[in-house]
Amino acid sequence: MTPPKTVLQILLGLTLAVPCAGAADHEFSACINHLRAQALQRGISKATFDTYAASLEPDMSVLGSLDAQPEFTTPIWDYLAALVDEERVEDGRAMLTQWSDVLRQVEARFEVDAATVVAVWGVESNFGRSLGKKPLLTSLGTLSCMGRRQNYFRGEFLDTLKIIDEGHIPPERLTGSWAGAFGQTQFMPSTFLRIAVDFDGDGRRDLVDSVPDALASTANFLHKGGWRRGETWGFEVKLPAGFDASVAGRRNKHPMSVWVSRGVKLANGGALPVEGPDRALLLPAGKEGPAFLVGKNFDVIYGYNAAESYALAIAHLSDRLRGGSVFSTPWPTDDPGISRAERRELQRLLISLGYDIGEPDGMVGTKTRRAIAEEQKALGFNPDGRAARRILDALRERVPVESGK
Repeated sequence: MTPPKTVLQILLGLTLAVPCAGAADHEFSACINHLRAQALQRGISKATFDTYAASLEPDMSVLGSLDAQPEFTTPIWDYLAALVDEERVEDGRAMLTQWSDVLRQVEARFEVDAATVVAVWGVESNFGRSLGKKPLLTSLGTLSCMGRRQNYFRGEFLDTLKIIDEGHIPPERLTGSWAGAFGQTQFMPSTFLRIAVDFDGDGRRDLVDSVPDALASTANFLHKGGWRRGETWGFEVKLPAGFDASVAGRRNKHPMSVWVSRGVKLANGGALPVEGPDRALLLPAGKEGPAFLVGKNFDVIYGYNAAESYALAIAHLSDRLRGGSVFSTPWPTDDPGISRAERRELQRLLISLGYDIGEPDGMVGTKTRRAIAEEQKALGFNPDGRAARRILDALRERVPVESGK
């Protein structure tokens, strides 16, 4: 087989010459056909491969997402403002009530509390409302043959075929993220095959259309990761003046007595408990921002999606679902992030100014960012395209005058 092209070569081919696009399509088809033997070796039937994989066409859009994951590219105050807002807290509490019977059974079997499971559900798919629209086989097939990490994505591609072959989820329901995560709690196909459970007893493991299966599978993931029942993920703390931040780091755990000796206190200024499991100091925005002492359960959440900002979002939302409050220490920025409701308001303001950005859904995509950047430039702001407090407040003042409202 001809070696796969690099992303740059593929994009240049698409941009500069039509024949190159045809060559890329031919190469993609050859790559997919090469995977047929591996599929058969894994016990996937010929009929399944030939029906659902043999005629796939690449989706070049997924390649641009390989190095642009929001957990690593979005300021943490923006990331958390959208993921843990009052709307999601209210929805999560409603889900705790609606699914209380199932959640009690899940907790009894897997020893993971309901608030944490529901927090994962809320962050991953907004409680089943946003499952992702990209066909898994197309996305994973493209990533199997183009770009970096091809070996990893080939495994996920073949595992998707295995899920179809075993009859767990109809192929047309297997849509998800650009990277292949799917279902109400966004499992990768390999994770599904290892961890997913049939909790509703219908003989299928279905994370797409069965809430009980999705909640139980998430709890099973956390349980197998080493979840400690009855132990908090961590808590916010207050650092003394002149604190040496070099001791921070999720893996740098110490007994609580060490943190007491360093002058660390509870967020409200109270004394830390001397006893308790070893914990590490997390400073997601440096020592001027909120600080946290985190333990084993934070690491388990981190294992769900290896980003500290993600784990903190899950952890904080779970606390809010239990009745906890927002962080005591503000983020070190003069332009804080805004909630999804405020993002929708910002989009409506942009639409009223004549920008064609689609429906105001609170999802800040390319069109919204471009419109924001245009307005920021006109106002003399840094045109970074961020949906944040400063531009929202500026447009709130401007739009009523210009629109006649």
